[in-house]
Amino acid sequence: MKTRMNYLVLLLTIIFMVGCTNVEDAATTDKETVSKVIAAESSDTKTERQEAEAKVEDKQEREEPQAKEASTGADDEEFPGYDIMEVDGGDLSGYRQPHVAVDIGYGDREYWAFTNEYGQLVRVIADEIILQDDSSEPVLSSGRYYSDEAKVPGVESDVLDEGHIIADSLGGVSNAYNITPQDSTLNRHGDQAYMEKNIRDAGGATNFEAIITYPDTETQIPSSYQYTYTLRGNEIVDTFENVNPDEVNESLGLTGNMPSESASSNTSDDISSVDTNGNGQVTIKEAKAAGFSMPITSDHWLYPYMDDRDNDGMVGE
Repeated sequence: MKTRMNYLVLLLTIIFMVGCTNVEDAATTDKETVSKVIAAESSDTKTERQEAEAKVEDKQEREEPQAKEASTGADDEEFPGYDIMEVDGGDLSGYRQPHVAVDIGYGDREYWAFTNEYGQLVRVIADEIILQDDSSEPVLSSGRYYSDEAKVPGVESDVLDEGHIIADSLGGVSNAYNITPQDSTLNRHGDQAYMEKNIRDAGGATNFEAIITYPDTETQIPSSYQYTYTLRGNEIVDTFENVNPDEVNESLGLTGNMPSESASSNTSDDISSVDTNGNGQVTIKEAKAAGFSMPITSDHWLYPYMDDRDNDGMVGE
């Protein structure tokens, strides 16, 4: 009887121990399962985060070069000592930053203007002068890209124009980095206008450089200009003072008994061959199509039939 009781106690003990083992195994299994789930979730979250970060980095790498190209085509290393600055071509402010280089070419043209420590425009360069193309560019009926020019101090004078260093017709913009107060006659009929006409007639120029000189460090009105450029393989150097050439010629006795250009040029009033739409007005495009070179000045027979919106005595400059 005693032996049977011992066997019974032993059997109950074994059953109890097996049950505890199963509970512990089950608990262990549950813990391992939870750990695996947590690890899997952590791994998925980490993977998603890494993928998101990779996408952001890839987007930044693709966008950053485009942003740099959109700002300017040069960097500070190309023009040491100057900060590269981007200015809207039609900005009318007459203020210039000192020690900066600004692209003053319209569209994709690269014409670089440089200022000194006083904010004076002292140099303009261009590897190639590309003429205005009114068939593919948004040129106004006045022949300009913009309706007005920057108000550089000095242009308020009655005898000074808002003179382009590189004219609209040669692909230049109208902000302060391409404008200087220039004698009106010089700009419209003198050496400045003559130089621009020569470049247009040649279909452009290369190795262009303008050096602008001032009488002091306070004024924004130049005292003289020097242009160097290559036309049809020939290097041209034009140097002239910022004065009225007619007054200079008169003082030198060079204007007496000279035939009047206006009298000789007003030889015809028949605009039918130029005014293609027959409205009595001649546009710049019509004048160019008829073979006339720009600008048309106030002494030209076509001038009365054209729209000189800024009243500077010249259309299509």
